[in-house]
Amino acid sequence: MIEKDTYKTIENVTEPVLFKDKNSKFYGYVFPVLNEDDVKQHLEQLKKEHHAARHWCYAYQIGTESIMYRANDDGEPSNSAGMPIYGQIQSFEVTNILIVVVRYFGGVKLGVGGLINAYKTTAQLALDQSHIITKTININYLISFEYKNMNKVMRIIKEKQLHITNQVLELDCKITISVRKKDAKLIFNLFDNIFGIEVKAI
Repeated sequence: MIEKDTYKTIENVTEPVLFKDKNSKFYGYVFPVLNEDDVKQHLEQLKKEHHAARHWCYAYQIGTESIMYRANDDGEPSNSAGMPIYGQIQSFEVTNILIVVVRYFGGVKLGVGGLINAYKTTAQLALDQSHIITKTININYLISFEYKNMNKVMRIIKEKQLHITNQVLELDCKITISVRKKDAKLIFNLFDNIFGIEVKAI
């Protein structure tokens, strides 16, 4: 089995979408997030922006290999908001993403079925208009070596077209490279087999 080394996410915040049902308004927002602090900031911002709203329901998923997710109904009946939103994250197969649906109550109750449909549809519309991109899962290696071994290291980097993310080139040199997961073992061995060069995952 080939190990999967790509994932889908969004790069930028997109314009909110609006879904209406029986006078209730549902605004759908999608944000790229990398941690729970990002989630908190976006939620705080939306609560300021929509301070007159009744509910700020959301779901997020973070991570590529170990996944962390959360779905929040924010006062709506249990599993009528957060999980339908999270279901769309799963169905679009995206990660590192937060979807918030802000609800303004229109005076007419929608019932659990109506709510599930409204939150699911709003999340789907929001994802539909997001620019979803595919990224590779990368592993970072720190290569440490003496200056005299510079040519050997640079030759591999050039041949394999490796991406350097950081470098300190002095008497003792350190280069950090980012390698696609499926190539990582091969690249590691190329450096590991050269005397005087130390390589480790960071």
